[in-house]
Amino acid sequence: MKYLQLTLLSAAIGFCSAVSSVPASRNSIFGVSHKKDISLSSLFGVNRGGALFGGTKNVENETAAERPKYPAMSSEEIEDWLAHIPVFAVTDKEGQGVVLKSNATSVFYFFMNVEMANATMNGLKQENPEMDLQISAFSLGKIWFRIRESAKPNDATLEKLDEGSAPSQSDIDYRLVPSNRDILGARMLLTMDEKDSEELKAGGTPTYEMTKKIIEKAYNESTKFKDPYNEIPVFLIQQMRMQKKPEENEVEPVTILPMYFNLQDMVGIWQKFTAQSPDTANMEPAIQLMDLFEILDKAQEETEVDWRNVLLVPSAANQISQGTPGAESIAQSPVDDSPGGPGPGAQTLGDL
Repeated sequence: MKYLQLTLLSAAIGFCSAVSSVPASRNSIFGVSHKKDISLSSLFGVNRGGALFGGTKNVENETAAERPKYPAMSSEEIEDWLAHIPVFAVTDKEGQGVVLKSNATSVFYFFMNVEMANATMNGLKQENPEMDLQISAFSLGKIWFRIRESAKPNDATLEKLDEGSAPSQSDIDYRLVPSNRDILGARMLLTMDEKDSEELKAGGTPTYEMTKKIIEKAYNESTKFKDPYNEIPVFLIQQMRMQKKPEENEVEPVTILPMYFNLQDMVGIWQKFTAQSPDTANMEPAIQLMDLFEILDKAQEETEVDWRNVLLVPSAANQISQGTPGAESIAQSPVDDSPGGPGPGAQTLGDL
């Protein structure tokens, strides 16, 4: 569990935005392993909040026998849970995926960030100008189990398109590539400490040298999220809650815990809410960093965490227009995020 001052978290966001001005290799930005266990305390240790989804009962004081057990989510539930999250890939105009070669392995990359997908496509076009390529969107729910089944820990580098015969689908290694910026933010959250915070406060606006120092520390000292693919950081603030509109057969709104793929989105919502609420203006957020693969593995087991009342929030930067190839496969968000609604746009935080 990682508790950070909001000033430190805001500084990390600023550094992520400034990273383009700091020379860094591809491997220095892609990086982190993750926590091996998702414990009850890591999700239920909510400051001033008590239970995970509302109420004031302190579940940390419950015995194992008293804690409710939630059944494992089925494959169909997992697909629905991820259906609104877009991922991106390089395809031809017919929507056929571009398979790359990595150390004699046929690889197909899905990207969490559309900008990274575009950068990959532009590089391939330079090497293969005769190919008519595009970026297509896919629902993470529809392709998740294909990625999960082929997940491997080997290092990878993108290479030229294979000019040989096309591999069968079963021979393809599907990989999910995280956002550079969020990986860097995750590594910073794991390595920044109170000393860094004090230096930042004393120095005012971060300088190039300060930024470079923090980034190098994140690269050299972080022990997590080190693979260039299949390690996807997910961020949450333990005091943060959202309200989901009740269904027709429900009387009360459902309180849910949002988990964000984009660190900046999460911090922005927290800051807006606390700025509007005098009671929470001085509250320090309890930051938690998790890994998507671990979350989904745990969700498919009987657990004391009610994953069905967790919302995975995609990056606001990955807006999908109706003209985007594959846009029709992306489901609508299960929470209304329009202004004034109960979702991200409304900054509705309950159970504080």
